[in-house]
Amino acid sequence: MSSQHSSSATEHFNKLIQFRQGGYQLMGAAHDALFELTDAVIQMRQVHSLAELSCAPAFRRKWSSAYEALQDGHPDRSGLMRLYLSHLDPPEPLILAGDHTAWPKLWAETLPGRSYQHQPTPISCQRPVTVGLGYSTLAVIPERTGSWALPLVQERITDQKPSDQAAEELRQVCRSLTVRPLVLYDSEYGTGHFLQATQDIQANKLFRLRGNLCLEGPTKPWKGRGPHPIHGVKFHFQKPETWWDPDEVWEYNDSEFGPVKVRVWKMLRFRKALDCPMIVAQVEREQGGNTRRKPRILWFAWVGEEPPQKWWCHYTRRYPIEHWYRFAKNRLHWLLPKFATLAQCDRWSDLMPFLTWELWLARALVADCPLPWQKPQQKLSPGRVCQGMQNLLVAIGTPAHACKSRGKAPGWPKGKVRTHRERHDLVISEQGERHRAYKKRQKPAQPAKRGRPPRSQPNVAA
Repeated sequence: MSSQHSSSATEHFNKLIQFRQGGYQLMGAAHDALFELTDAVIQMRQVHSLAELSCAPAFRRKWSSAYEALQDGHPDRSGLMRLYLSHLDPPEPLILAGDHTAWPKLWAETLPGRSYQHQPTPISCQRPVTVGLGYSTLAVIPERTGSWALPLVQERITDQKPSDQAAEELRQVCRSLTVRPLVLYDSEYGTGHFLQATQDIQANKLFRLRGNLCLEGPTKPWKGRGPHPIHGVKFHFQKPETWWDPDEVWEYNDSEFGPVKVRVWKMLRFRKALDCPMIVAQVEREQGGNTRRKPRILWFAWVGEEPPQKWWCHYTRRYPIEHWYRFAKNRLHWLLPKFATLAQCDRWSDLMPFLTWELWLARALVADCPLPWQKPQQKLSPGRVCQGMQNLLVAIGTPAHACKSRGKAPGWPKGKVRTHRERHDLVISEQGERHRAYKKRQKPAQPAKRGRPPRSQPNVAA
């Protein structure tokens, strides 16, 4: 082994040890059991319950300590975010991606805070709705190609909209950054409300826009009489007759999407965000399927400083956050536990970013260990790093202390009455109320049923 390779491996090894030590100090109360719980998640590939994680070699406590750690522990979320940023080598440009997902809780009637959440379904004619908790995430996309997404913040969406939660997370992260990032969002965040909420944040934003929007151009000139106009000429995406000549036109052959034609318009605005001008691009792909999954025409918007050339191509780097959601739910067992309180759900969710960053820092120290039916990989994915990290955990050790016996539990106090947990109704947001009112107005009146009139009752007195 060359000296250069040996020094590089030592540097990665020391950086991983420092990260684990820093994370251990930020776990709060019950940090020993919480930290061993994270190692157990890496070691246990398939489990059926949270208590089964106690069977992992890294977890030296009894199964009840897994639940008690999530009940008593309190990870420092802001401190962990600063720890993540201290171990980040910011690429140029620094790209962030924001999104939210659902934690289904269909039958948890005693868990407060449940509401209707969006959950895509591949089955046609099925509404993409579930009942549960919503979590918003803001992650770093460290590589140009690959499936890595490194979450900085992941918080539960309370009574506010997902866009409001995303704006707070973006403001919190940008306060700790020294560079101006580029943030990527899906079409759900491409609204005037979100632009107004993030107007004062020092970040460039790239959105995908829905194909049925109606925007406005520059303000109409004043005709000399009456009030000065505020709005501009309408620009409807579905009505080409409302378009004017684009400011830029690009035609090139993309290596992934084939022939592409792009039209760019400047100074377009939302009606509810007139002081937030955008640069809008229409990307037309000749080889697109013209379906919802593979549309032929896509609309993107840029808000911020002067954009680089072909700025719309950066949107493809948003997809790793979708891969991370799938990885956290399937491999990191995020949705496996059935907790009784919201605090336990939040503390368990705080461990998912920590586990992802630990795998990211260990990727250079882990050898690929594919299963017999898997192909070898040169560039390891998060799942492959997690799969080959068993031997590294043994070599690197753990900062957690060994467990101490506390004696036998006192049990249930005599004379204390056992009661059922309180059941909670679903939380209906303001947007859900408007949707229900709209559906009620659109529902046609039911025609009167035709049939034989009811028989008259016989006169008993007669």
